[in-house]
Amino acid sequence: MIENYEITTMTLAIIPLEKSISRILEEDGCYTVAKSTTEIIDNSCKFFGSSYAGRYEGTKSLIGINYKSPIIIEETKEIIFFPTSSPRFDNCYWISLKHVDKYEKENGNSKILFKNGISLSLDISYGSLQNQILRSTLLESILRNRKIVK
Repeated sequence: MIENYEITTMTLAIIPLEKSISRILEEDGCYTVAKSTTEIIDNSCKFFGSSYAGRYEGTKSLIGINYKSPIIIEETKEIIFFPTSSPRFDNCYWISLKHVDKYEKENGNSKILFKNGISLSLDISYGSLQNQILRSTLLESILRNRKIVK
């Protein structure tokens, strides 16, 4: 088990195991981290010069979303993660938008298929997952358009 972890372009998902223990799913492996999913998100935002609260406010300002908000972890590499439930809940997964290839219904819940062939079953409705992906894509689009303008 590792103590600290910063999200990178290789990070696919952050999965809660216990209140303060998370599993990191990367393109080429898994890690167990002695932090909650939200602590990992916040620490990663801080590593890149902001905080979860700052990124949350940024999302709110850019797309008007303030519940289950997608978060820009790092803007130049377009690292955007979205939560599967309210981040206040211990069962909140965080998923990297960049790595999602497709998603589908699975026994009343959903399954994400990542671009590297890994799949992840989620306890979230297909409609809710689709909504989270659409919100994240909107945020990504606004971020890209602002880069082009400057």
